[in-house]
Amino acid sequence: MSNLTAVDQLALEAALREAHAGLSEGGIPIGSALVTRAGELIATGHNLRVQNGDPTAHAEMVCIRNAGRRHDWHELILASTLSPCAMCSGTAVLCRIPRVVIGERETFQGREDWMAAAGATIVYANDLRCIELMREFISANPRLWNEDIGVPPAIEQTQVASPKL
Repeated sequence: MSNLTAVDQLALEAALREAHAGLSEGGIPIGSALVTRAGELIATGHNLRVQNGDPTAHAEMVCIRNAGRRHDWHELILASTLSPCAMCSGTAVLCRIPRVVIGERETFQGREDWMAAAGATIVYANDLRCIELMREFISANPRLWNEDIGVPPAIEQTQVASPKL
């Protein structure tokens, strides 16, 4: 069961649009959005790791970079179509983002525990669109997915991994 507010849903919809943009560019279909509590869209981003050849260009990182310098991180809501990895979760903690909306965590579970331990409210949308998008992508692109989450080739030969990192 989800406890999404109207603003959470708005942020998740923006993140989902970004995920589709990334997929259409030949990248990993993960999107992110930052909004105010009042629902003002601050920034969006999608995974650009493939497109830019940048291993740090995850959706949340791109979104946060796109937001620029701010003094109100502690009042914003971050939405991501997929559970944020360790790098992205750490960045959310560093910025003191108090609310994180996660579209899905079935295909990959990141470091939600770090964000929660730092006091962030974690909202699980369990959005079927996000789940299906990632399932289809991982099924069609297992090597690219494993590369994105840092699974070494020796392990990838035996399984498509979904580690908790």
